[in-house]
Parts: sequence; structure tokens; C-alpha cells
Amino acid sequence: MTAPELVLTPSEMKQADLEAMARGIPGIELMRRAGRAVADSAEKLASPGSRIAVVSGPGQNGGDGFVAATILAGRGYRVSLGLLGSLDRLTGDAAEAARDWTGAVVPIEELPLQEADLIVDALFGTGLSRDLDGATRHAVDRMNGSGRPILAVDLPSGIDGGTGAVRGIAVKAVRTVTFAARKPCHLLMPGRAHAGLVEVADIGIGRDILAAKGGSLFGNDPALWLASLPRPGLSSHKYERGHTLVASGGATRTGAARLAARAALRIGSGLVTVASPPEALGVNAAHLTAIMLKGCDGPEGLHAILQDARFNAVVLGPALGVHAGTRAMVAVAVQARRNLVLDADALTSFEGLASELHGAFRHAPTVLTPHDGEFARLFKGHPDILDPESKIERARRAAAYSGAVVLLKGADTVIAAPDGRAAINANGTPYLATAGSGDTLCGLIAGLMAQDVPAFEAACAGAWIHGEAGASFGPGLISEDLAELVPGVLRGLLR
Repeated sequence: MTAPELVLTPSEMKQADLEAMARGIPGIELMRRAGRAVADSAEKLASPGSRIAVVSGPGQNGGDGFVAATILAGRGYRVSLGLLGSLDRLTGDAAEAARDWTGAVVPIEELPLQEADLIVDALFGTGLSRDLDGATRHAVDRMNGSGRPILAVDLPSGIDGGTGAVRGIAVKAVRTVTFAARKPCHLLMPGRAHAGLVEVADIGIGRDILAAKGGSLFGNDPALWLASLPRPGLSSHKYERGHTLVASGGATRTGAARLAARAALRIGSGLVTVASPPEALGVNAAHLTAIMLKGCDGPEGLHAILQDARFNAVVLGPALGVHAGTRAMVAVAVQARRNLVLDADALTSFEGLASELHGAFRHAPTVLTPHDGEFARLFKGHPDILDPESKIERARRAAAYSGAVVLLKGADTVIAAPDGRAAINANGTPYLATAGSGDTLCGLIAGLMAQDVPAFEAACAGAWIHGEAGASFGPGLISEDLAELVPGVLRGLLR
């Protein structure tokens, strides 16, 4: 099986570079391999003999640009090279790479970008720590305004490598070639939107080095969790596949629970029951067939149901209501030590009361699934959790604080476990921005947990399957479609 994709922060990648050099790969050799990868990628975007403008900065990224320019010129391309600053200010490997370049070097403001067929952005890499201004801002503005395709080296200049944030202004690339491993900015918004298609080039830094220097942040793809995905055997029966319980809202707020329940059934939970308040029993009964129904009058009703140990996964939150009763139902489920998924109203009911959840889930495997607004409400008054610029760090701190897996939703969903593991989802689709989509995601995660998939793997798998299902439908998607698309995704995974 393919190993999970490692994602390294800029500081981790720097340490990996140093370790590779300590093991005998000279820094200039790493730069030459990187520059060769850039040249190879440029050839995919530019026809033979066409004009390529290379925009180089004063550091290592600029050195990669010099190497790429030298190789491309040797392959018959008409290459022009602009440098930010002067040649005599280059040092180390970048200076050595510049000495191999025999063509002219012009100030970046004089580079004829409008005449180029392709622009190679080698201004700044992962070391950028400030907003671009002055000449650098003007250079990026000229590149973006040229109308020419841009190939970014390592990452688009102006993007923060660790957070994906735009530092004042940033290059909009059609393609990015990065080295050894993707960085958070290639997956986090808005960096992902600026990077275009990301190609990871092998420059000889082994996975053992990458894992030793990073190893806790991943791209969310099947290699991360496929081994945990349930595979029913010939003798399997429904009672072995778990029983998911989904709490419903009142008579006019029942649809969200049914969406979650349907998703749990489709992902393989052997049985699924909707726990309904008395006034909503008739409404839910009219819509349910394979999904069972139980009366549940608030926290006391939930406590009575959970005396049956066969209910091993619980979803609380979708349209459940924002009030103390919802908080009490969460407490009942936690005390019963059930697999638990909390969303929407179950999170907002704890607005400003996150201290009540401090460590609450260490003995009840739990996944919290907030979007940014719910996250901000839940952790109000906890600047140590809310203030980090990095979405990864915010999710990790929330997970460590609560003892739950935190799935922080968005176009760049981040899943973080209390032990520090984190994954960034990359297959989301804008078509999932529709009412009820999050309820379906809850059901997918709970249905997997009912089948004994660990919380982190269940959250990662649920997010990926959810995204894949949405993308397979495309325009016109509504939440009722999602559960019905899950079997097709599962067939592809388990084939």
C-alpha cells in the first residue's frame, strides 16, 4: 500500500535539507536537482524554443531559478533572467548557481514579461516572513498582470509557507513545482488557490528523513486510513457492524437528523436509529424505512436509550436546538462513553463554555465538526486556541484542549487529533456548500466509528469520502444526493 503523504512545514523542511546535507548530499547538488525539476516542469508548459522569463530573488529560491534558467537555455529555450538586487549580494549555493549562468542578468523591473510565453517565479520560497512591498510588490503585480502563465518554484511568491496566507500580495500560478514534500500552503487556502497544480519533485531527500523531521502532518488521502476501512466478511452480520444513534430536533427540525442517519447507513453501520422527541415521531416515521425510530424525550430519554450497549455511536447537534438540554445530552453520551460526533447546535450550545469540555472526551472517542464560526463561538475567551494564524495549529490546540478529534471545516478542512497528528483535506468541492452537507458528513463519520474505525481515521475518511461524493455529482448537488453517492466511492476504494 502507498505510504501516507507527508506534509512538512517550512521549518521542518529546512531541517530535512540540513539532514540530507549531513548525510552527504551537497547543498549545491540539492539546488541543481531542484532547478532541473523546475526546468522539466517548465517544458510541460512551454513549447520548444519559446520565450521564458525567470524572475529570481536573492536567496535559495532565486538559486533554483538560476539553475533552471541555465538548463532551459541549454535545451534551446530563449531565456531572459531578472534578479531582485545585485549579483554580488548572492551568497552560498545561490551564488554558485548564478556563476553557471552565462546569459544577461537584468533588474526585475526591466524583465520583458509581456514578451514571454512562460514566467518562472523564483522570487521567494518558504523563508518569507514579511509582507511584500516596494519593488517586490511591484514585481509580483507585474507578473500577475502580464496575462502569461506562471510556474512557481516551491511556492507562489508572497504566500506564507506555513499558513497559506497572502503576505500583502502573492503570485497567481498555474502550476507549482515543490521539492520532497508538499508544504501546508499548498493545501491551505488561499495558498492552494494561488498554487495551481502542485507537482512534488523527488530531489533525493529520503522519506526516512522527512518522517523524522516531520511525520505528524499529512495530506488526507486513502493511504492514511484505507487499512482501517471496514471490509465485511462472508460471515458478517448487521450486529457486528455497529448501531448508530442520531438525535433529532423538534417537529419542524427533523431533516438534519435523517440526513445524518442515511449517511451512517450508507457508510456501513449495521443498524441506524433516529432518537426523536415525542412531537416529531410522526414526522420522522413518515420518512424512515430501513432506519429505525425511538422516542427520546431530552437527556433522560437519551440516558434510557443508552442503557442498551449496542448503541455504540451517537450523533448530537444537527438541528437539535441551542440550549442547556443539548448540553445535558452531550454529558449523557460522554458519561456513557460512546463514540460521539458533535456538530452544529451541540457545539453552539457551549458558546463561551468551552471550559466545560476541557479534557471531557479523553475517555469517549469524539469528533467535533465545527466550521470557522462555530469554532470561534465554542472557544470564545480562549485566545491561545483562537489566535494562531495557522489553521492547523488552531485545530491541534483545540484537540489537545478537549481531548477530541477536531475537524475544522472549510475548503481546506483540517482534521487534528489530541496526540498532535493532523491532516489537510484537498478534495473538497464548492458544490458541497449546500444546506445539509455537514449533517451528512456527521453521519459518515459516526457510521465509521460504529464499525470500530478510530476517531481520527474515521474523521479523515469521512471528510475524503464526502468530498469525493460531492465532486462526482458536481453542479446541482443537494445534500439528499450525497448518501446515495457513497456506495460508488466505496466501490472504488475497496476494489
